[in-house]
This record gives sequence, structure tokens and C-alpha cells, in this order.
Amino acid sequence: MPIQSKALTQINDVLFKLKTANFNCSTIEKKQYNYETTATKNNQKIKVQVYFGKKGVKTVLQGNNLSTEYQEIQSILNEDIPMNFMIENNLHKNYDEYIGTDETGKGDYFGPLVVAAMFVNQEIQNELLELDVRDSKELTDYKIDGIAKKIKKQFPKYFSVIVIEPEKYNKLYEKFKNVNHLLNWAHSKAVENVFKLNPTSTIITDQFSKKDLDLASEKEFEKVNFIKLPRGEQYIGVAAASILARHEMNNWFNNQQQQGFNVLKGASNQVTDAALNIYKRFGSDKFKNLVKLHFKTTLKILKEVSN
Repeated sequence: MPIQSKALTQINDVLFKLKTANFNCSTIEKKQYNYETTATKNNQKIKVQVYFGKKGVKTVLQGNNLSTEYQEIQSILNEDIPMNFMIENNLHKNYDEYIGTDETGKGDYFGPLVVAAMFVNQEIQNELLELDVRDSKELTDYKIDGIAKKIKKQFPKYFSVIVIEPEKYNKLYEKFKNVNHLLNWAHSKAVENVFKLNPTSTIITDQFSKKDLDLASEKEFEKVNFIKLPRGEQYIGVAAASILARHEMNNWFNNQQQQGFNVLKGASNQVTDAALNIYKRFGSDKFKNLVKLHFKTTLKILKEVSN
């Protein structure tokens, strides 16, 4: 059976099950990449989309995933239909286009701070689903690197990645005196780079502080809706940005390890031991170019080497 016909059969099955469960459902609509229907119960609207593409058929829900109705639909479908990227809609609004941002490296003693921004419209969101984009925490490093390479190849004008190497990071931290201020600067820079080529009315960031982005007060952004969410990766544009950021982080760690430096992610006792060993073997100059100096770990290491 052709993949598009399979998707149509599947959404008809979905429609039957939802009506049986007393949901009011709209007529099935055919879009460029999917079939969809909107299911309503108790004033809660959940959009069910069945995508067809090279990788087969995918079923996606859009709606407030904290609602009883969303969870009921998920339970109904999970029995025999594979679910994919769940788009949480706490604001009860779906965005056809926006710029999403995310960062990685904030809690790692070794390595850079990386911030990425990605513009998406409806077509790009559909294509990202085809690439299996989801919350990067659900993906292995191998999978992240593979997806990131495809994103960069397919959408070269729609993203920006800011990599702040440890040497530059330490200088900027001296200037800002606060990690969140530094993050604000980096997120603003990434958004600005993408916005120049892809102006949009909505920007969604993973919430790293209560303060608005610095550029929110600039004239060209005065009509832009800035949204901060504690789990921004539930939006596929933010998830794509997260994947791009983690890919660059992976590249940095791989490159350093290939040069013979035993750098590790995180800030555990193992990380402290690895950093101390690098300090003793390669000296303070090299050490300073590999770590974020404001971490308390630095004081432990300096105390150890001074004994």
C-alpha cells in the first residue's frame, strides 16, 4: 500500500476510535505532508496529525498535554499506533512560525557554552519531524550528530550557533559576572543572526532566567512576542536548536579527546580528577583554555596543586 494511502487509512481509524470515545471530530483535511483532524471534548481541542514521508507514517498530537482529553486520546492511540513528537501547548496556541533557541554546556566544567537558534515555519516543522527531531535528552550523541548534520545541510539559512570557547567564556564571565547575563547575551546574538534573514513575530526560548532577552527592547523587535518556557524543547523549533547546540558541544569534546586531553562532561568528582590531571601534565595555561574558571571546582584544583 502506498505510504499516503496508509496514512489516510490510519487517520480514518483514528477518527472512528475518537468518535466512539465521544469526541467531536472535524472533517479530515489533507495537507502537503499529512492528514489531520481536530478532536474536541469539554472545550479542549486536540489536533491529531498523521504524517506520510520517506520514513513511513507518524502520528502526532498537538494540544495541552496536561489535559485529561489529551491523555485520553494518547491512551486510545498508544495501543496500536506509534506516537512520535508530542507538542505540548501550555499556551493553548500553536505557532505556524517562530524562532526557537536553546543552550548546552552551562553545567559542564569542561568545554564551551553553546547557544543555537532555529527559525521554523509549518513546512520546516514538518520536515524536522521527518528527520526525527525531538527533545535532545531523548537522543544518543550518535543520533544527535546525525540529525544535526541533516538540519545544517537542509536548512543552512535558518539557524545560528554561537560557540563560546572556554577562553572567551572566562573573559565574558569577568565582564558579565553572572552566567544568566552571559546566556542572555548569547541567546540574543543567536536570535539576531537568524532574525536578519527570517523576521518573525514569535521567539520561543528555553527558560534560563526571568529576565527578558536584551534585544527585546530594541526597536526592530518591539512587535515580537517573546515566550519563555521551562520545557521549551516541547516545541520542535527549540528541540532542533537544542540538537544543533549539543552537536557542536560533542564536536568540541571529541576534538579535545583526539588531541589527548581527557575531558569529561558534567561536574562530578571524576571531572575534578580529570581537570587536576590536565593541570599537572600540561600547565595552567592549557588548563584555563579547557574549563570554566568560575566553577568551585577551580578552587579545589588550585588548593590541591598548591599543597
